[in-house]
Amino acid sequence: MERKSCPNVKVNLENCPCTYPCDIKGICCQCLLNHRLHGELPACYFPPEVERTYDRSIRRFIAVYRK
Repeated sequence: MERKSCPNVKVNLENCPCTYPCDIKGICCQCLLNHRLHGELPACYFPPEVERTYDRSIRRFIAVYRK
């Protein structure tokens, strides 16, 4: 995936809860696309304790919010 610049990267990084090191952190449109292509959701969809597990699956998302 080609990395593109983002005029909002600084603000995005201030609000990004992701603890996984990657090259597209703060470039939300690319992050969303990358996770979608892998059948996942990005870190910002999960509470911190779940995000830290790196299980970003849609199944995990449903399990967390089904309660």
